[in-house]
Amino acid sequence: MLDAARQLGVYIESVCGGRGICGRCQIAAQEGHFAKHGISSTPENLSGVTEAENRYADKRILAPGRRLSCQALVQGDLVVDVPQDVQINRQIVRKRAETRHIERDPATHLCYVEVEEPDMEAPLGDADRLLNALVAEWHLDNPRIEFRLLPLVQKLLREGDWKVTCAVHDDGDGPLVTAIFPGFHNVACGIAVDIGSTTIAAHLSSLLSGRTLASAGAPNPQIRFGEDLMSRVSYVMMNPEGRGAMTKAVREAIGVLIAELVSGAGVTPEDVLEATFVGNPIMHHLFLGIDPTELGGAPFALAVSGAVSMPAREIGLPMNEGARVYVLPCIAGHVGADAAAVTLSEGPHRSDDITLVVDVGTNAEIVLGNKDKLVAASSPTGPAFEGAEISGGQRAAPGAIERVRIDPETLEPKIKVIGGDEWSNEEGFSKVAEDVGVTGICGSGIIEAVGEMYLAGIIDEDGVIDGRLAERSDRVQPTGRTFSYLLWAGDEAKKSQEIKILQTDIRAIQLAKAALYAGVRLLMDELGLEEVEAIKLAGAFGSYIDPKYAMVIGLIPDCRLDKVKGVGNAAGTGARMALLNRGHRREIEEVVRRIEKIETALEPRFQEHFVAAMAFPNKVHAFPHLSKEVTLPARKALAETGEDGRPRRRGGRRGAR
Repeated sequence: MLDAARQLGVYIESVCGGRGICGRCQIAAQEGHFAKHGISSTPENLSGVTEAENRYADKRILAPGRRLSCQALVQGDLVVDVPQDVQINRQIVRKRAETRHIERDPATHLCYVEVEEPDMEAPLGDADRLLNALVAEWHLDNPRIEFRLLPLVQKLLREGDWKVTCAVHDDGDGPLVTAIFPGFHNVACGIAVDIGSTTIAAHLSSLLSGRTLASAGAPNPQIRFGEDLMSRVSYVMMNPEGRGAMTKAVREAIGVLIAELVSGAGVTPEDVLEATFVGNPIMHHLFLGIDPTELGGAPFALAVSGAVSMPAREIGLPMNEGARVYVLPCIAGHVGADAAAVTLSEGPHRSDDITLVVDVGTNAEIVLGNKDKLVAASSPTGPAFEGAEISGGQRAAPGAIERVRIDPETLEPKIKVIGGDEWSNEEGFSKVAEDVGVTGICGSGIIEAVGEMYLAGIIDEDGVIDGRLAERSDRVQPTGRTFSYLLWAGDEAKKSQEIKILQTDIRAIQLAKAALYAGVRLLMDELGLEEVEAIKLAGAFGSYIDPKYAMVIGLIPDCRLDKVKGVGNAAGTGARMALLNRGHRREIEEVVRRIEKIETALEPRFQEHFVAAMAFPNKVHAFPHLSKEVTLPARKALAETGEDGRPRRRGGRRGAR
């Protein structure tokens, strides 16, 4: 299995050289039919457990279901997971907690009380005297106590010498004691989690100070069932057990993140009393254990769109048994709780300016408007911006090309990779290349590469690589019936792969960016706008896009560049706002009710906008603000408008930019 992984370019660490000693090469074979790959997988398609594996299991720990890939021989079709805890050089999950002051008013508070001891003349139950103390000392209105705590009250009161700290939850439904700690206890934490289709990010915050104590991220393990959202829905439709398997996978991954966070912050799972979750509608449904099949086709019906609250124990999360979970509301069938969280974070509903907020991912979610009116939609951009569907593509990890510049005269490129600060033409880059290699190109890198190729004239506005340039530069090379651009020559001895930008790569970017732009234009049409006043790019990927290149390729509409900015993990920030202040929960619940939803799949003008957006930056719409910052290549004449108001193309002539 280790040899197979290496042949496929999948990194599995092996320190001992395959002798079954280090245990770093652990894998887990999956059971079931995987429609994405067209195979049925079973652990029985690996050879039997070896003596080396038994020795390792005796001396250390080899979890059930895991094998050492240096010992297991492949004997049939397999889908294999590389467990997160043994991945040393794993993907970088760029979803840090953004710095934001959040006024603190959490749904769960700690209340320290001293309870009167029992008295023969006042035969009141211990739990009743505890509730009376909460009323007297904290002025709570008709507090209640969770039924599961009643058998524990007497023991905990005596253990604390009649002094206890109660966790009291009140999210508008009255105060409820959800946990009791003997004596004085001053640690109360909450978890805010953003469940993305590709990555999961979690942040541990103190409910007492509001400070972020720790953050962690991990790839979403559901990706083995399908790269994008619709493929996961298809998996559920074709495999009756698929929903349960994906729900289990994501909950287990969140459980691992929670354990990592509490350990890193020096607290215990018992100290975690609140959790908030956001995600797109399909992630939302799968996390809650709801079949997402109805979201796979019109009318894209949600099982539940409002906010969801429940005890954390009902979904098996490793937190205090009385901890409460709050899931933010979804906006529409393809615009989820993550978009609601982004809206809460960035507040277009609080602004006078017409603001476009885009959460860029495999399914881009778009909100446009101001305090007077908000509209929202989603666009199926696919996984190209995550590095998938690109010949040399990969997710953001050390060695991935993330910045590109091309000299328009010589057509020679220079690059930066994740893990180093030097450009490839600067002293010190060779050391970076030796340490992390040049292993592929990630989303921000492919956007800059395509943008630079357009500005340098290597591709025209229709995205076609100009093969005539092969006479001028050996970077432009014939590849089958088309041409490619050699971005990085590669050096196998230095862990560097050859990276080419193929014609098919450019087409994949065109399809993705056209889908997003078309969705934006539909919302602009709805509000009667020709331009927007501000653009905010949310999400880990959005934060690392250079706004100039996003506009050069026509990913976003024309706007003043100083009004375009990345806002980081805004979905995570919105989740933390809902965690730390219950007023924000009421705010987003009210905002979601008045957002107007536009279904791009049902809009007749979507295709028209999509076709125009296939060009760089666009076949129809001018980019005057961008033209002040960048010299755009001359392009074919802008489309004329017919009597029906629709653009009509003219061919051949060179015209205004």
